[in-house]
Amino acid sequence: MTKKKTSIEKLNGVADIRRFFYKNETPIYFISATNFNLLGADEWIKGFKFICHIECFDGLHPNVFSPKEEIPHDEFESIEDINNYLLQHPEVQDYLKTRTKGGNAGKVMFLMFDEETEKLAKKQGLEVMFPSAKMRTFMDNKVNTNRLAEKAGVPCVPYVLSKVKSYTHLQTVSKELGSDLVIQTPFGDSGHTTFFISNETEFKKYEEEIVKEKEVKIMKRINCKGSAIEACVTKHGTIVAPLMTELVGFKELTPYKGGWCGNEIYPNAFSPSLRRKAKKYTELFGDQLREEGYKGYFELDFLIDQDNGEIYLGELNPRVTGASSITNHAVFALADAPLFIFHILEWMNVEYKLNVKALNARWARQENVDGWSQLIIKHTQDTVEFVSEAPKSGIWKMFDNGHIQFDRMDTHRRAVESEQEAFFLRITKEGNYLYEGADLGILVSRGRMMTDDFELTDRAKNWINAIKGKYSSQIVEDKREQPNLIGSLTK
Repeated sequence: MTKKKTSIEKLNGVADIRRFFYKNETPIYFISATNFNLLGADEWIKGFKFICHIECFDGLHPNVFSPKEEIPHDEFESIEDINNYLLQHPEVQDYLKTRTKGGNAGKVMFLMFDEETEKLAKKQGLEVMFPSAKMRTFMDNKVNTNRLAEKAGVPCVPYVLSKVKSYTHLQTVSKELGSDLVIQTPFGDSGHTTFFISNETEFKKYEEEIVKEKEVKIMKRINCKGSAIEACVTKHGTIVAPLMTELVGFKELTPYKGGWCGNEIYPNAFSPSLRRKAKKYTELFGDQLREEGYKGYFELDFLIDQDNGEIYLGELNPRVTGASSITNHAVFALADAPLFIFHILEWMNVEYKLNVKALNARWARQENVDGWSQLIIKHTQDTVEFVSEAPKSGIWKMFDNGHIQFDRMDTHRRAVESEQEAFFLRITKEGNYLYEGADLGILVSRGRMMTDDFELTDRAKNWINAIKGKYSSQIVEDKREQPNLIGSLTK
C-alpha cells in the first residue's frame, strides 16, 4: 500500500498571502492596554481578536474582549504589568479556552512584554509571535542600538557611549562633541529620559538619573526634525514602509520636551534623496537584525539635520509602535497588505514566496501614498484630576466655529471622509484619573496637522482644544506623587 503524500501549502505572492489570512483558522490575539497599535487587523485576519484592559469602545467593537470584573493586583507600573494581569485573569483564560481549536490555543502579539509575560502566555498554550523578550530588551537599549547601527553601516549623530560620573566628567568624555549635548539613558518612554544639556545647571536637574546608569548615549545636539519609518524583517528580505514625519515635544500635546506626540504621512513629505537614504539605511539595519537572529516588525526613528541635510539614526523600536496605525491604514498598504500581515506570516509555519524588492519599489512610489495625521493627546499639567466626563471613541465632526460634535460610531480611521472629520480613540474615560503624561486619546484625520516649518497648524490646535474641552475633571492632587501612575500606553 502506497503511503499518501501530504501536500504542504506554498503561498506565491501577495494575493495568496491575503487569501491565506482571510481563510485563517488559527486563533490570533493582540493583548495590550488598548487595541490602538493594530487597529483594523481583525478585518484582514479571520479569527483575530483584541484582548484589552481599557475598553475604548464601550463594548461596541465586535472583536475587542475586555474583562468586566477587576481582580486584585499590584499597582500597574508598565504595559507589561497590564499584560501579565490580563493573562492571569479568569475571564481572559475562559475566553481563550472557548476559542481553542483542536487543542491549539493560538498565537499572540503584544506591544510590550517581559519574560514573565512569556511564561504566562506559554501556560495558556499561546505562542508569542515576536523574538524573545531578552532579545527585544537588548535591542531596545539605546546604547546597543548604536552598536548595531555601526555594524550595519548606518550613520548616527556624532556620539560617545560612556559612564557619566559628574558634569566635569561629562565635559571630559564628550569634549569632541562640543558643549551643547543630548543625553539618553538606555531605556525610556517618549522623552522621559532624553535630556538636553548645555551647562552645569541643566545637568544638575537630571544628574541623579544620568549618573546611576552604567553607560549612556551622549550626542552632539543638532538642529534636527524627527521622522519615523516602519519595516519588517522576513526570510525574503526587509520590507520597508514610507518615511513619516514625527511630531515631537509640542507643549499642547505632551509635557515632555523630546516626547513623541504624533505622525504624518503624505506624498512628497521628504526629498527623493532623503527617502532613498532612509530606505537604504532601513534595509541595512533590517539585514543586520536578521543576522542577530531577529525577525518581524520594527521601527526606526531618523533625525534629519536641518543645517546639512543629512539623515541619522535616532533609535530603534523592535516591535509594533504608536506609528503602526498610520503605516497600516495608508493606501500603499491597503493595495497590497498591511505590514503586520508580513510580520504574522513569519510565525504561521507556512512556506511562501515574496518579491520584497518589487514590494518595496511599489511602496516607495509617492502616488501610492495618501495623506494622514495622528495626534497623541496627553494631559500636560502637573496635576492629578478625576475625570467625570469624557468623549466617545468614533467619528467626530468639526464646524466652522471650531466646535466639534460626535457624528457616528466607527472602529477605525478609514471611516474619516474629509479634513472636517476625525477619528478619536478614547483612552482615558469617565472614572479614570488624569496625571502628567497620561494619554487622553488619539486623534486621526486626513490631511496634515503640521506646517512645512514643523509647527502645529491652526486646524491641529483647534482639534486639540476641542477634544480637551470634551473632558470634565476635578483636581484631587496638585503634585504627581503616586507611584502607580503609568506613562504612555500607546508607544
